[in-house]
Amino acid sequence: QVQLVESGGGLVQTGGSLRLSCAASGRAFTSAVMGWFRQGPGKERTFVAGISRSGDTTRYADSVKGRFTVSRDNAKNTVSLQMNSLESGDTAVYYCAADYNALGAILATAGHYAYWGQGTQVTVSS
Repeated sequence: QVQLVESGGGLVQTGGSLRLSCAASGRAFTSAVMGWFRQGPGKERTFVAGISRSGDTTRYADSVKGRFTVSRDNAKNTVSLQMNSLESGDTAVYYCAADYNALGAILATAGHYAYWGQGTQVTVSS
């Protein structure tokens, strides 16, 4: 089993920044590809960013490229999402997720991720 706990959400004005963190426990963290997803009101859960097991490869949704940065600290079993230049469209509940696929690929489909945190709300006000 894997437990994931997100933190760092909140209310921020347009153009502001937030940093989300996700603390993992249980199964070996270094074996997991980590992803961040978000779900806005009345919308499906969509991929935001992902990072490989070692942290040397990242992947982003087009909507956040250049604004968001994903990173991980394997010594501390944490993954973070730095969000800059926030827009109203970024308002959503943000989830971190862990995928233990054998290839170590960063997948953008929520169904591939077996473990999820409880989510943290990010609200961007204009």
